[in-house]
Amino acid sequence: MKRILEVCAGSVQSVIAARNGGASRVELCSALEIGGITPSKGLIEEARKIYDIKLNVLIRPRGGDFLYNEYEVATMEQDIATARQLGVDGVVIGALTAQGDVDIKTCQRLVKAADGLSVTFHRAFDMCREPFVALEDVISLGCHRILTSGLASTALAGSKLIKELVDMAQDRIIIMPGCGVNATNAATILDATGATEIHASARSKVNSLMQYRHDGVSMGNSDNDEYAHMESDELLIRQIVDAIK
Repeated sequence: MKRILEVCAGSVQSVIAARNGGASRVELCSALEIGGITPSKGLIEEARKIYDIKLNVLIRPRGGDFLYNEYEVATMEQDIATARQLGVDGVVIGALTAQGDVDIKTCQRLVKAADGLSVTFHRAFDMCREPFVALEDVISLGCHRILTSGLASTALAGSKLIKELVDMAQDRIIIMPGCGVNATNAATILDATGATEIHASARSKVNSLMQYRHDGVSMGNSDNDEYAHMESDELLIRQIVDAIK
């Protein structure tokens, strides 16, 4: 079976890099430094103009935990409706209860809102209490895919559990390893787990073209570099794609 790479992209430039590097799909999101949140309508609309690559959109209203109140759930429903209207291929969702189980009620609402779209359950899965119970819950919701590091700090470290999830899932849902994936370990992770899809950010630093620089002022944390940002790197993506062939 063909192995494919999904790239986590935070800009139109990153979507283009993913496409040019040979990735099959992007997960579009903003604020990757906090694990990603829902991108703006404008970003989704512009990213959708990039051809020859599948576009999934992260639906997450904020950083932090995955326990959501009614306002946040309603916001996610509206964001899914917007993404559908803009012609995306899929959405990426997830919610947990305070006890660390899959929030079935909330996720049912989100899956219903995504009617007709591919649905991935994101790495909220890695914060769950009982992964095998959570697996069956996500399958029962009708999701098509789970993104997971195997409840570990990286997908490589979680390979054993990911393999168990792949074996238990059989053909009922796709298990997609992600977190800490690069060209040196991607094939190893796929070989060890039996998975056929893998997720990576494949980013590198892009230095600002600003000539005038006002040092000593930060727009966020005091240790932020205001004259650099991270973008998906076409070369790094190509290296992963070549490695997993």
